[in-house]
Amino acid sequence: MTNAIRLALGTFTRVPVPPPTLVNRSVAGQAIALAPLTAALLALICGIPLLITYSQAPHALLAIVSVALLAWLTRGMHLDGLADVADGLGSNKPAALALEIARKSDIGPFGVITIGLALALQICALTACLDHGQGFLGFALALFISRTALTWGCIKGWPAARSEGLGATVAESTSLAVPIIWTALALVGSYLIFGAVGGAATAIGIISAIVLLNITKRRFGGVTGDVFGAMIEVSMTATIVVLALAN
Repeated sequence: MTNAIRLALGTFTRVPVPPPTLVNRSVAGQAIALAPLTAALLALICGIPLLITYSQAPHALLAIVSVALLAWLTRGMHLDGLADVADGLGSNKPAALALEIARKSDIGPFGVITIGLALALQICALTACLDHGQGFLGFALALFISRTALTWGCIKGWPAARSEGLGATVAESTSLAVPIIWTALALVGSYLIFGAVGGAATAIGIISAIVLLNITKRRFGGVTGDVFGAMIEVSMTATIVVLALAN
């Protein structure tokens, strides 16, 4: 379990931890199962600006700082994955070429536009949540849902698109019980905190990630590390937007 904790923290945050001494499918599956727990650490650090409710700071500024901190603490890895997937899907090329485009380190126009829209939606929605006095809790829920959505991408049925890389390591490494348990906890917790709106935000966040999985499986032939990053960003954005619109 120590290796799994190290792998989870080292993969999903930039918290300095010793590298795992062993990485195999079992350790990878355990690390994915722990992914939702990293949301608590991210929320406690990146959500600090959202707790400065006694100041006269504009809510939009606080939202921008929190989103920026999140990008820094996750090394921008998930945003990069979102951009790469957008470029691959937007290319309208055959599967092999689309996958190769997504693999490239540069970012094309589809990626730039998608990142810009995702960040704009996150900041605007988080600002609205702050206006309603639910900024920190909404941010924490969106983080938790996005990492819970990731666990759905690592169950059987979503094969790796490539034979190497993060996708190949964690693809189909997690049992179905893991996402079911985390999703059930998310639904109960979000309902207790936000009522029906929270349940709806949770459901839409998870569904949006599964829809993306289906699209990438059809276009790329399976999952990659970029797909997982895109899942996190898409589900987080969907969750916080629903919370903002429904309050």
